[in-house]
Amino acid sequence: MLEKLNPQKVWTYFEEITKIPRPSKKEDKIIQYLLDFGKQLNLETKRDNIGNILISKAATQGYENKKTVVLQSHVDMVCEKNSDVEHDFENDPLKLKIEGDWIKAEGTTLGADNGIGIATQLAILAADDIQHGPIECLFTVDEETGLTGAFNLEAGFFKGKILINLDSEDEGELFIGCAGGIDTIAKLRYAKKTVPPYSVCYKVTVSGLKGGHSGDDIEKELGNSVKVLARFLWQADKKIGIRLSDFDGGNLRNAIPREANAIVIIKDRFDENFISLLKKFTQEIKEEFKVTEPNLTIGFEKQGIPDFLINKKAQFRLLSSLMSCPHGVIANSTVIKNLVETSSNLASVKRKESCFEITTSQRSSVESRKNFIANTVRSVFELAKADVEHSEGYPGWNPKPDSELLELTKGTYISLFKEEPVVRAIHAGLECGLFLKKFPDLDMISFGPTIKGAHSPDERIHIGSTEKFWVLLLEVLKRIS
Repeated sequence: MLEKLNPQKVWTYFEEITKIPRPSKKEDKIIQYLLDFGKQLNLETKRDNIGNILISKAATQGYENKKTVVLQSHVDMVCEKNSDVEHDFENDPLKLKIEGDWIKAEGTTLGADNGIGIATQLAILAADDIQHGPIECLFTVDEETGLTGAFNLEAGFFKGKILINLDSEDEGELFIGCAGGIDTIAKLRYAKKTVPPYSVCYKVTVSGLKGGHSGDDIEKELGNSVKVLARFLWQADKKIGIRLSDFDGGNLRNAIPREANAIVIIKDRFDENFISLLKKFTQEIKEEFKVTEPNLTIGFEKQGIPDFLINKKAQFRLLSSLMSCPHGVIANSTVIKNLVETSSNLASVKRKESCFEITTSQRSSVESRKNFIANTVRSVFELAKADVEHSEGYPGWNPKPDSELLELTKGTYISLFKEEPVVRAIHAGLECGLFLKKFPDLDMISFGPTIKGAHSPDERIHIGSTEKFWVLLLEVLKRIS
């Protein structure tokens, strides 16, 4: 399907990769594919204990004395789909489609984050018609859910001191820094109670939101389905007194939640009041988000009476903490223009057997503020008597404006395209901060083609920008001294 697009080799490998299931923490199939790929080309190929792969390629003739360059991408992908789509991410290939100058998947994430990086590395490894010095292609595992590969990368696994990360999503922009991050997970316990007589039950659903990457898209004022649903339920409880049997929303820590639903029980005499409140709230919220979320929908459907409802105190603590939990941009950078410095994402709510598990993620390019916002979120849920814990977290990547690699890449971009690229840091997390911690002498940069809607079923990659990205990368490899 993509074989007629340029650069042909990149798109051929990209399409091949989309047929290989590779959810985070379940990357065995793509790992085996990469091992087989390296061996078939008689390239030095190795795997470490955690699953990271390194495939090395010798310099082309005349370039033997150039410095070794590490090209890096991650092998896992975010697995999100629309609720009306049947897709098994552990077994099914993605279904691709071309819309104008964009490539998408049908109703699911595309995995261009970071499949296009993998495809680019494979095209370079397989090519016999490009010029470059020694190359090491590093493929890391489980970037999306824990940076596991980068955290556990063995000392000395690669030799190069120049690293080009291929996990950026804005062509024409060169990234020299990124935010650090941490997750805050709350477990709010509840008890099951009997549903009283003369009750009516509704399933209330928030859908149609864009979702998106909790780093790249957090400043776009997009709707958060968990927040929207909690707002309505909190108001309804204050006005007519509702009871909850379930609350479910979002899926991934690093994605802004697109859909959420709740099972709501009300006294039958408040039936009309409840529907009236919901319709009024829907009008208000659609007006509030008419620019950023034009497809926002709130639906309701009468249900059979459930087996239980959650106790009143737990319901109060759940709705109050979801209302209070920070979400969105907390602070903008005072050092780099137009950069979000600190943010928090209220990512998901899942009911377990005895508790609601609430997952949030915090990001900041300032370590102390990352810890501050994480502890702010923690305090909200501790006030609600939840058990709260933080993940290990990961460091940011501090910009190095005098980088030789940056100057070379910037100059190459100008000479190729007759325009100056934007040099900036990114609010999303990259593995570069962890690499720098283990390999402090690294000179690094990150760039890539344009990808929109990452971490959502609206994910798409721009075809023309991918060709520019390819041309730039090959010329940089050629020019490195």
